[in-house]
Amino acid sequence: MSNDASHDHHHHKHHDHDHDHHHGHAGGHAHEGHDHAEHHDHGGHHHDHAGGHHHHGDPTKQGRAFVIAIALNSVFVVVEFVYGFLANSTALMADAGHNLSDVLGLVLALSAVVLARRPPNARFTYGLRSSSILAALANAMFLLLACGAIAWEAVSRFSQPHPVAGLTVTLVAAAGIVVNGFSAWLFLHGSKGDINVRGAYLHMAADAAVSLGVVVAGVLMLQTGWYWLDPLFSLVIVAVIVVGTWGLLRESMQMALSAVPRNIDPRAVERFLLDLPGVTAIHDLHIWAMSTTETALTVHLVIPVGYPGDVVVDGIMADLKQRFSIHHSTLQIEQGTTDHTCMLHAAPEHADAHGHAHAH
Repeated sequence: MSNDASHDHHHHKHHDHDHDHHHGHAGGHAHEGHDHAEHHDHGGHHHDHAGGHHHHGDPTKQGRAFVIAIALNSVFVVVEFVYGFLANSTALMADAGHNLSDVLGLVLALSAVVLARRPPNARFTYGLRSSSILAALANAMFLLLACGAIAWEAVSRFSQPHPVAGLTVTLVAAAGIVVNGFSAWLFLHGSKGDINVRGAYLHMAADAAVSLGVVVAGVLMLQTGWYWLDPLFSLVIVAVIVVGTWGLLRESMQMALSAVPRNIDPRAVERFLLDLPGVTAIHDLHIWAMSTTETALTVHLVIPVGYPGDVVVDGIMADLKQRFSIHHSTLQIEQGTTDHTCMLHAAPEHADAHGHAHAH
């Protein structure tokens, strides 16, 4: 059938998941053991990957990185704001406000890392993995709100520039380069496979760059007495933050809406499945992010000759993991003797008539 390789509705995926277990055990369904997701696939197995693959690295070290960064930045926020107030520098106070939002973002991200380790239960059948997506989304929104406040204050300062203690600004911002640069380094490794950690890394790296900009502004004010440079650099800070945050906001929003993760080509997945021996059609293909590091897939494979056996199905799941980084596959085998239409692609009246068949 036509390609449904797009996002998924949670009801639909729950349906497929449960349906699959029936298929697997009554008809030898696709989810026995298989190294595939380490495994939550199946046979009611215990989602081991919650403590392994999910975190792309040692979860303990990752948690430690968050704790260290939160402690360092919390202290620096207080120091930066106090000295910014004493020096009458909106650039320093703006950066302190931004760093405060970063601390809150780091707390959110750390909370998501901890929650993501919680095993699935009868109510949360995927565990709390998606909390990492919500944390990344909240982190991005926090930053954009902080940008609005910073820009508003900076613009108001342009009309009435105030004398600024350039030396104080320069020294405090220089300390910020050290604190933020070290914090960014803590997240460098984990940022490569997890947008939740990448969000933390980008914030810290951007802060280090912003602090460098404030140092430059402080030096220029010392040399020239041009105090309008302070609000100007505040606006530059805002621009840097917005540019760095926009991609994170877009990607986390897409994940929250169950879109196909950006690193996966749904057309390629569809072609792979259609090229499998014995498969004549596919339908109800859905791909979505369970967390910021794990992807799930459900699909109905039409194989007229019938169920190909556990070994074949396990091999398909292994290929999906290796080739497309899809960690949790649920495959339903059909012979094509009846007509199936994905509820999400059916006409509204058809969906109403058959809703109970697809919803969990």
